[in-house]
Amino acid sequence: MSDVIVNKVAESALITIDLEDYLPVDKPEVFDLKDHLFMGLMLKEKEFRTALLHANWQQYAGKTVLVLCSADAIVPVWAYMLAASYLQPVAAEVHMETEDAWRTRCLLEAIQKMEANEFADKRVVIKGCGDQPIPEAAYLEITTKLQPVAKSIMYGEPCSTVPIYKKK
Repeated sequence: MSDVIVNKVAESALITIDLEDYLPVDKPEVFDLKDHLFMGLMLKEKEFRTALLHANWQQYAGKTVLVLCSADAIVPVWAYMLAASYLQPVAAEVHMETEDAWRTRCLLEAIQKMEANEFADKRVVIKGCGDQPIPEAAYLEITTKLQPVAKSIMYGEPCSTVPIYKKK
């Protein structure tokens, strides 16, 4: 009997994809309309326009900015448009969404840009545990991206996987 310990996982032809690697690195800035509402609840047009006119827009230079209203307030559509008109010339990108929605969208876009042919006829494990939460939509997206080309798709860790798909 041999005393050599063989790492069968390391020797296998499994390719592990960690979806955390596809998350955006930089955090976006948030422009919250709530900060420019009267008592944080209601929009008064004249005061709102004055507040935006005197806002420090340069703090958003070259950054991704998410415009939202975290207050439970009725905000007219033009208020978002006005904020965008000030942000567009300085920010790298302007979106109207929460940070979670933005992270999900960026992750899905990164998966869509992946070159699926790199995984042709390969056994792929989609890593399940990590330091950052991965939205469920990303697991669905990576499965539909790889299923047409991969030999098999599994979920989890290489030492303990859940089979998802196997080419027949």
